Amino acid sequence: MTDTAPSLFAPLNLRSVQLRNRLWVSPLCQYSVDAEDGVPTDWHLVHLGSFARGGAGLVMTEATGVSPEGRISAEDTGIYNEEQAEAWRRIVDFIHRQGSAAGIQLAHAGRKGSMWREWGPRGGITRPQDAGGWQTVAPSAIPFGDYAAPVALDEAGIQGVIQDFASAAERSVRAGFDVIEIHAAHGYLLHQFLSPLSNTRDDEWGGSLENRAALLLRVTDAVRSVIGDDRALFVRFSATDWAPAEAGPSWDPEQMAVVGGWLADRGVDLFDVSSGGLIPNAKIAVGPGYQVGFAEALRRATGSAVSAVGLITTAEQADAVVREGRADAVMMGRKLMRDPNFPTRAAVELGLEPGSWPAAYRRALTPIERW
Repeated sequence: MTDTAPSLFAPLNLRSVQLRNRLWVSPLCQYSVDAEDGVPTDWHLVHLGSFARGGAGLVMTEATGVSPEGRISAEDTGIYNEEQAEAWRRIVDFIHRQGSAAGIQLAHAGRKGSMWREWGPRGGITRPQDAGGWQTVAPSAIPFGDYAAPVALDEAGIQGVIQDFASAAERSVRAGFDVIEIHAAHGYLLHQFLSPLSNTRDDEWGGSLENRAALLLRVTDAVRSVIGDDRALFVRFSATDWAPAEAGPSWDPEQMAVVGGWLADRGVDLFDVSSGGLIPNAKIAVGPGYQVGFAEALRRATGSAVSAVGLITTAEQADAVVREGRADAVMMGRKLMRDPNFPTRAAVELGLEPGSWPAAYRRALTPIERW
């Protein structure tokens, strides 16, 4: 790597984790565990492995349940037992052999759980308990739109969530993951605690910003304590609820910056910044790179590393985000599903040789037509 190399392809070290570039795979829900046992399958091996083969610096799993009731749907992956951890190990090993780092997003869906899988005939509808669903939980008994009403977590339930994240993180270490990400975005449980729109508690877990952030802070402490000092710890934030003013106080970038500072002091290495997901039918100002400004603002406010995501679709656009200091890395989702080889393609477009291109495929690269 020379001084003139594109910023997107400069390596990045986070603790002992060496990332070969700054073009990473965003968590992508697959709803593809047909056995409904949380065990990742050959689908997940090929899905995630293709991104590693295609040259991504970090391959992140889908939102992976820390408990059975933490899943969005029964077809989600989990890491709440040893069979799941062992299945993840096979996938992690393959990712590593392709030169990528492996990350896992640990998640609890809260009130957005027990859903029929998104792309099935009943997608978007709560799966009732007598059909294999479960009672959902939340900070307060406020449903998400037309979803089934959750029950408010009691103290024992909250302590159980903290332990579930810690146990899942410990299994993630044994499975070989380099990066552990805590999912506190997109309207799932930890985001539900952060936002006053979904958290109306009047105890130590609600009210003030410090109280609303207490569960995320406790989960972070517990996860860092079990993963040790070598592995990188990320937190995914939604920067804003995109709530209309008439909805009342909500979660916003200013609160995110304060909580981000607290988390950085607790050993979080990078913030993966997205937005939305807490309220249905939010009015989101979507456009190319529409969330990059949120990541940039958090980076400036905390001095922490951040990744940006959201309609970043070209090599030059992604490189500019990093080159201009707006984020330390770029995550892509749908773009990589359409073209898992995009990282290698982007390297060529930005003037580099495709060093990550698998040896078995190199005969496809000719002096006349490289792609």
